[in-house]
Amino acid sequence: MDPLSVIGLIIGFAAIIGGSVMEGGSPGFLLNGPAFVIVLGGTLGAILLQTPPQLFWQGLKMTAWIFSPPKLDLEREISKVVRWSVMARKEGLLGLENEIDREKDVFVRKGLQLLVDGNETEVIREALELEMMAREQHSMSAARVFEAMGGYAPTLGILGAVLGLIQVMQNLTDPGRLGQGIAIAFVATIYGVGMANLVFLPIANKLKTHVKTLGLGQELMLEGILAIAEGENPHNVELKLRGFLA
Repeated sequence: MDPLSVIGLIIGFAAIIGGSVMEGGSPGFLLNGPAFVIVLGGTLGAILLQTPPQLFWQGLKMTAWIFSPPKLDLEREISKVVRWSVMARKEGLLGLENEIDREKDVFVRKGLQLLVDGNETEVIREALELEMMAREQHSMSAARVFEAMGGYAPTLGILGAVLGLIQVMQNLTDPGRLGQGIAIAFVATIYGVGMANLVFLPIANKLKTHVKTLGLGQELMLEGILAIAEGENPHNVELKLRGFLA
């Protein structure tokens, strides 16, 4: 559980509502159904039009990382690589064959398989770096779904404001409907800017941070597997990989 995400959401919305109350307003004036539909519905429609289905669903799945980020224990990963290095020196690379099935991560299994098959260091590096690049690009593109929503939301807020003002202009002779039109105009702008800066853009940036963190773990594994392939001393392997802890 990531408490900062929960605290951040609470503080962000509490600041907006609390500030309006301090200025003499009522929290109820921020509740406006038409403005909410215009901004959120319009933003969702735009992002569905822009994004391929696979990336959209991947982005939705990654939202779980906001409150439950992927766990990456670099100390444990280093210990694992050092253990493999000791096994390789004692039993040869084929001694790592049983470790392949024990690994859940496809990236690590691929690296071990390349290692056990006796491939050259450069072959292993090229294959794993290609996999790393493809994974990171796909995950980053999924995270940018929310970045794009953060760009559309304020614009849809302005659109909602224009629609509200049009309603005002059409009902100048009916004072009873002027208030509703003005409310939609201003609240839609608040929704658009607020959703972008309090929800969508922070989510996108946090997801991109987690993607980079996972990439760091893969890079650690890559360097460890290459060190084993080159027959480095397990102690030197550990010293090299501990640089990632910085």
